[in-house]
Amino acid sequence: MKIAITAKGTTLTDEIDPRFGRAPYILIVDTETMEYEALDNSVNVNAFKGAGIQAATTVADKGAQVLLTGYCGPNAFKTLEAAGMKVVNDIKGTVKETLETFIAGKTVYSSGPNAEGQW
Repeated sequence: MKIAITAKGTTLTDEIDPRFGRAPYILIVDTETMEYEALDNSVNVNAFKGAGIQAATTVADKGAQVLLTGYCGPNAFKTLEAAGMKVVNDIKGTVKETLETFIAGKTVYSSGPNAEGQW
């Protein structure tokens, strides 16, 4: 399964960035092989608006089935839902810790956004 995780850096040992659309990096991790790709999200970091929608489109295009992040706004959440993706909000720690928690089944899918837009 491919998982998208917002991060402050490009490795599994980096901290989670709580912002979805404005995170500097989004890691796409294959949970079966632990191979990953770090997507540079800098184009959205300072975007006036639409950062969440653009980031949602990017991770959906990469084949991610789940997003792990701190905060996801309403427009991004709707876009992810429309792409058939599930979202886990309120994630903290490192990417590796988050992956371990997810793989162990200790996360709960979100039923809606947990942040206002433009966060």
